[in-house]
Amino acid sequence: MPVIPINTPSATYNVTIAPNLLPTLHPRLRKLNPGRPFRPFIITSPNIWALWSKPFLASFKEPPTVLFHPAGERHKRMASVESLAQQLSTAGADRDALLLAFGGGVIGDITGFLAAIYMRGIRYVQIPTTLLAQVDSSIGGKTGVNLAAGKNLIGSFHHPQAVFADTDLLRTLPPAELRAGLQESIKAGVIYDARLFRYMEQNAEAILSASAPAKRNADTAALAKVVAASVRVKAEVVSQDEKESGLRMILNFGHTIGHAIEAATSYKQLLHGEAVAWGSIAALSLAVARNTIVEKDANRIVNLILRYGPLPTFKATAEELVALTARDKKNRSGIRSFVLPTAIGKVEIVHDVTEPELLAATQSMLTLMRTGT
Repeated sequence: MPVIPINTPSATYNVTIAPNLLPTLHPRLRKLNPGRPFRPFIITSPNIWALWSKPFLASFKEPPTVLFHPAGERHKRMASVESLAQQLSTAGADRDALLLAFGGGVIGDITGFLAAIYMRGIRYVQIPTTLLAQVDSSIGGKTGVNLAAGKNLIGSFHHPQAVFADTDLLRTLPPAELRAGLQESIKAGVIYDARLFRYMEQNAEAILSASAPAKRNADTAALAKVVAASVRVKAEVVSQDEKESGLRMILNFGHTIGHAIEAATSYKQLLHGEAVAWGSIAALSLAVARNTIVEKDANRIVNLILRYGPLPTFKATAEELVALTARDKKNRSGIRSFVLPTAIGKVEIVHDVTEPELLAATQSMLTLMRTGT
């Protein structure tokens, strides 16, 4: 059972990765809060609860209050936070409330933000149900919601008490969701861990077998290894740079154009990992044009991204996507910041990307999407 520590100036907690964690939740929550009262409130989506409520509740003597929130990025808005806060208040939640984020990235982000602002801050625990949330979004304390103008423009850093990544939950993920999560693991390999990247190259068939419905009972050791390695990357980066003042920005590889794609498609057509995959391909085109990475390595990365597809197509122009990057939350004084690979496992952050460069890279990505070349 891998237990990976997160150590930051403001919080220390563990990410526990193992099967069959749900039936042991209540004892684990008591261990997190020795001698301190807590009243659990579950925030989840109806479909997740229908699948997993029985094992979730197995260790609770008294059923916790359950608040439902629909899945999907389009529901990650301030109106949803206000609605959930009102429901908490009506249910009698006070400063001893403990929120349990039981879902994917949207549930985790919105629950964390709610915990950060309800009564000026209460405790919460992440119990991620998607691969993407297990390897990335549940870790590091980033919380927030979207505006119509852009993604995650309102938020706060608020760390959970713990992250419990039950790998059994991945068995019921739709194949596209699992593959989208694997794109975040590819990102972890590209930016920080060349060994993880090579492992995903060499073991693609075994890893992807977990996304095949007919093989859901197959050996998932390869996927479990990817999850643990990806979490270690996120843990090491976040522990060194809690609030994205430097190193943590490398986690945004592929996200600048990826977020623009999500906004251009109204958060309805692509999963987050799929949009980031296309954004990563655009960033690689930019890196090749700037000679920060040799073309051979760039092609290896693009080939691995496509190997873990298929990636859905979408309708948008390069001009539209580039215009949307002006609203990216990583911008400083109107200047776009970009994470560009210099080798597999290494990246640099640049702040001088011109609009013509960005247009050319985005057009290259769109051409690949439309023609395959």
